[in-house]
Amino acid sequence: MPVELYLENASSVETVPSQADFERWLEPALQDHPDAILNIRIVDADESAELNWQYRRKQGPTNVLSFPAAMPDEGPDAWPVDLPEEVDLPLLGDLAICAPLVESEAAAQHKSAEAHWAHLVIHGTLHLFGYDHQEDAEAEVMEGLEIELLATLGYANPYADSRP
Repeated sequence: MPVELYLENASSVETVPSQADFERWLEPALQDHPDAILNIRIVDADESAELNWQYRRKQGPTNVLSFPAAMPDEGPDAWPVDLPEEVDLPLLGDLAICAPLVESEAAAQHKSAEAHWAHLVIHGTLHLFGYDHQEDAEAEVMEGLEIELLATLGYANPYADSRP
């Protein structure tokens, strides 16, 4: 897979999936963007809570935060130099995933940790593409795409009730 994934584990959790796992989970979400560059930072609850407050003004940790790359091309925030048109910067953005929360949510939802990791990687990546779930109609579209992409990887619908 030609996508460039930069994975950084800043978490104390020892069961974080491998680079190969993350690349496999990204593949269906990035099938139309094979040259994408993506950064994923695995964090603990304290860092997640700090980022959640800093960027969303919400208290506490969250399972995944998405930071789309923004390349300003005009106005006061424009790049200080003009880039030639042939320069293509395929930076998609960054994800911060809270490892302890992923693990606890998976247990609480009676799902495998692997399936929940895969879901959050796809969920966060779709946010980088502008998908959202604030409104019911948006959520329906985003969740449908998540279900479809996860199915290509062999995972069950993450929104189905999976209690024994």
